[in-house]
Amino acid sequence: MVNDLSPAHGSPALLELRGIHKTFGGVTALQGLDASIAPGEFVTVVGPSGCGKSTLFNIVAGLEEPDAGGTLRFEGRECRAAELLGRVSFMPQRDLLLPWRTVIDNAILAIEVEGTPRKQAREQALRMLPEFGLAGFENQYPHQLSGGMRQRVALMRTFLFKRDLMLLDEPFGALDALTRTMMQRWLLDVWQKHRRTILFITHDVDEAIFLGDRVLVMTARPGKVKLEQPVTLPRPRRPDLVTEPEFIRIKRVLLDAIEEESMKSFTATAVAAAA
Repeated sequence: MVNDLSPAHGSPALLELRGIHKTFGGVTALQGLDASIAPGEFVTVVGPSGCGKSTLFNIVAGLEEPDAGGTLRFEGRECRAAELLGRVSFMPQRDLLLPWRTVIDNAILAIEVEGTPRKQAREQALRMLPEFGLAGFENQYPHQLSGGMRQRVALMRTFLFKRDLMLLDEPFGALDALTRTMMQRWLLDVWQKHRRTILFITHDVDEAIFLGDRVLVMTARPGKVKLEQPVTLPRPRRPDLVTEPEFIRIKRVLLDAIEEESMKSFTATAVAAAA
């Protein structure tokens, strides 16, 4: 069944990266990376440890400038990475909630810093609390929340910072399996309502398939896109999709690609250690 909630094929890219390189001293993190993401698309990124996923996100968030030679286009215009700072919303692996601020005041932090008056920001957040499962918790502090609720506060803060492109860096990685599954389903519900464009890093192949319209598999360092795997499973995604033959087929393709790159990385490390 065709995924009828995915962006139409041929849609102009919201974000396009061509020939992106990034080195840190003598280490090449990214080398010739090509990728694009269409408006409203949910793209997941997997790959072996150290393949440059976080470096990629730092570039797209405007926190790192790539080396000369590649091109980065956003909303159809070529730009430097630094020009993207503040134009995309970025949620790192940790929730980074401030312990002295309540749920609602943590949720409004980004838009408050941006200049929205606190009263107006709180009104926006109050309207969104039920959708994020946080109604009645607005005056609680982070230490009073479960891990899943803390992540919902962090995601609400990211959604309130209204940007077309959202970068989510393993937001569910520290959660237990049951909470993680519930959060995945909840995130898809919120995404389908708001239709933001999402680029999502994960180490979990099942999560990458369940959430994504496409899965990008990165090579071992230096990182680039090895495989771009479409996910044509129907939306809304059901929990039992993991038993479907197409889900299993896609998973096998992705695992084979990741295993091949992991072996390359292991071999390179062993050779370097023996030299």
